[in-house]
Amino acid sequence: MTAAAASARSAAGPVYPILIAISLCHMLNDVMQSLLSALYPMLRTAFQLDYWHIGLLTLAFQGTASLLQPVIGMATDRKPMPMSLPVASLCTFVGVMGLAFAPSYAGVLIGAMAVGFGSAIFHPESSRVARLASGGRFGLAQSVFQVGGNFGQSLGPLLAAFVVLPLGRPSVAIFGGLAVISAFVLARVGQWYRGAMVARVRKATDRSLPLPRRRVVLALVILTFLVFTKNIYMASMSSYYTFYLIDTFQVSVPTAQVMLFLFLGSVAVGTVLGGAVSDRWGPMTVIWISILGVLPFTLALPHVGLVGSAVLSVLIGLILASAFSAIVVFAQELVPGRVGMVAGIFFGLSFGMGGIAAAGLGVLADHHGIRFVYLICSALPALGLLTILLPSRKEFIEGA
Repeated sequence: MTAAAASARSAAGPVYPILIAISLCHMLNDVMQSLLSALYPMLRTAFQLDYWHIGLLTLAFQGTASLLQPVIGMATDRKPMPMSLPVASLCTFVGVMGLAFAPSYAGVLIGAMAVGFGSAIFHPESSRVARLASGGRFGLAQSVFQVGGNFGQSLGPLLAAFVVLPLGRPSVAIFGGLAVISAFVLARVGQWYRGAMVARVRKATDRSLPLPRRRVVLALVILTFLVFTKNIYMASMSSYYTFYLIDTFQVSVPTAQVMLFLFLGSVAVGTVLGGAVSDRWGPMTVIWISILGVLPFTLALPHVGLVGSAVLSVLIGLILASAFSAIVVFAQELVPGRVGMVAGIFFGLSFGMGGIAAAGLGVLADHHGIRFVYLICSALPALGLLTILLPSRKEFIEGA
């Protein structure tokens, strides 16, 4: 596709083939990432791990991505790197091989860090591709991109339950083939991306802030904190929900993995719904719905039975995930022309902070029990009331 054609298609509306391709690669990327948390019960048995070891694995993955993503995002804001996308998939491939064949816990840690390194490269540039291909429908584009990742995360527990558990940890290497497929697709996406950037390279990007600098900084801090609190809860579910179900209801590991799939699948659906609502009624509407809607269900989760846990986890996933795309779009409006930096903050820094929290939750679980973790986390959404400090749409209009 020529640069002129890329520009024309983007101006006409969303470039759906590119959005679908980048979402598909996000799915493949996050399938491999989610295998790490889905492997936790097996790794715990194989290496005689405590809960804090599990938390450290989450920290190794998310911490690596956290430290690198903002740096890579700011660098690619200055100089976009289209062909870094397939390189990200190859890094993930190396990490998956480590998870499959590492003979020690230390080797698994290194594999987790390699997966995090691939994630750090992938997210800033792929988020920029989604925005370039949006045709102005930024919420839709961000949610289509993000839902691929959510769907990939939801598949991890099922693949672990029905492939990895029966065949053993080396079977994780099978999924390394997904990284190779992703690298080929991303190479083609990178070609389109390069053409789109050539078409835009001489256009001056307006980077003037829509609000006073102090107001923008405060809003970014609040948005980062909102994602951080959401990611703590997400970390409690992705890292420890299977253990909670096994310890509380004595279910089998495959059953617990299916329950985790229900939660992660609802996260994927909630992401799509949130993006659509954000484009129609604005990101602030979605953020408020997500905050006020999820709290009653998180508070109830530690006090219900197995069926109730399944129902509540689906509702929590739907509502909790709806705000993420809206938060990213809102942040991009606050700092125009810095898509990579925003992606680095919200896909990297905040997720890495969630990884640190996961390690802390593991320590709490070791000392006070896994149910105590969910009692603590159930009140986290209440911190989302800080949304009241965010600038309103009226402020944006007056600032312009």
